[in-house]
Amino acid sequence: MRKKWLVVLLAMLTVLAFPVGAFAADGPTNIQLQAGLNTAFTFLAFILVFFMQAGFALLEAGSTRMKNAGHVAGKTILTTGIAALSFWALGFGFGFGNDGGNGFMGLTGFFMSGTDAAASFDTLSGLDVPITIMFLFHFAFAAVSLSIACGGMAERAKLSVYIIFGILFSIVIYPVVAHWVWGGGWLGKLGMQDYAGSTVVHLTGATAALVATLLLKPRLGKFNKDGKPNIIPGHNQVYSILGVIILWFGWFGFNPGSAVSAMNDGFFGYVALTTNIAAAAGGVFALLVSWMVYGKADIPAMLNGVLAALVAITGSCAFVAPWAALVIGAVAGIVTFFTAQWFERARVDDPVYAFSVHGVAGMWGAVSTGFFATPELAKITGVGQAGLFYGGGFTQLGVQLLGLIGTLAFVFVISFIILGAMKAIMGIRVTEEEETMGLDISEHGTYGYPEQMKLVTEAEKRSGIVS
Repeated sequence: MRKKWLVVLLAMLTVLAFPVGAFAADGPTNIQLQAGLNTAFTFLAFILVFFMQAGFALLEAGSTRMKNAGHVAGKTILTTGIAALSFWALGFGFGFGNDGGNGFMGLTGFFMSGTDAAASFDTLSGLDVPITIMFLFHFAFAAVSLSIACGGMAERAKLSVYIIFGILFSIVIYPVVAHWVWGGGWLGKLGMQDYAGSTVVHLTGATAALVATLLLKPRLGKFNKDGKPNIIPGHNQVYSILGVIILWFGWFGFNPGSAVSAMNDGFFGYVALTTNIAAAAGGVFALLVSWMVYGKADIPAMLNGVLAALVAITGSCAFVAPWAALVIGAVAGIVTFFTAQWFERARVDDPVYAFSVHGVAGMWGAVSTGFFATPELAKITGVGQAGLFYGGGFTQLGVQLLGLIGTLAFVFVISFIILGAMKAIMGIRVTEEEETMGLDISEHGTYGYPEQMKLVTEAEKRSGIVS
């Protein structure tokens, strides 16, 4: 009872010492509340984009063989860590630091130290979000692009390749393209429309993946002597499906989160709407076209269709009407289905279809605003102008094509130089013996599925099959 009265007495003394008016006077202003809301919104978007790494781990592990599953999933953690350190040290500065007017790369803000570093990032300083949160948000984008780049290396690249190439990609490849479009560089000044990264994130990562795929050569057994491809199915389709669901979920941080604000009449909600429509259309139309071609509804084709549509709408989600989002998603799903087959016939072994899904669809996403951007949405975003179908002529389409070609050429050349030098100096592919036994055991000394692989090995020994 005494404790109860003591609490009441302390409460009365507090009210007398600090009147209600004092609390009101010292409370946050509307401007402070807005900044706090935008900061929380952007941090939530960062969490969603970061969580996409779980989607990549499940998708890629499920799409590859059991003997490589632990390696493929584990390297997702490795590349995320590499991106975090490299992007903090140098990449963020090259990407978003002040460039002194060169338009190519930033020159300030290296080893970013905190909120006091805002003066080094003029393109980000006008936002109601601390520079630390903006770093986290953009780091998550860089990590996604690196994950895409490493996807093309699956099942035959040395672990050391992920480390060395991951560092260089996060410092000298991705940040330069990001600066061109988002950091005050030359493409941004021309008005290139890439709201959340069809070009910056996806085409960049996919182009690097293509170079890696070409230099590594196909996996053992992928092609016969006559050049015809063999199907090497992934070991767990359910993992792949769960991975795509997680990626679809995370994309709501990717696209709507790029508004970097919960204000402006909730414009992020409109971006979420177009994103969702495109993803749905991509999955449905890819499944239908696979049904028409194969006579059976192909689930991996549907998964790739969803991802391709999300990639395509990533750049255009804030610039196009909902009907156009449906068209963009459907075209992405259909085109990716056919290009995946074309690359296989061309003897390009891309285990997770990185270039078809992220590269080809990224190109389509880049040019789509040149056709479908509405004048109203271009005005709201303050980037570029209306597309061809809305009376804007070929101007915006030309800018989009220029950005696409410039990014493709830059990333291809730099990736080829880096990976080519690595191939000549240290080698980038494991030995045939290591590839045959699986990268889980050869690179890490243990299997991702130890009990199952033990049974497989025993069965192979009994039947005389060499794994």
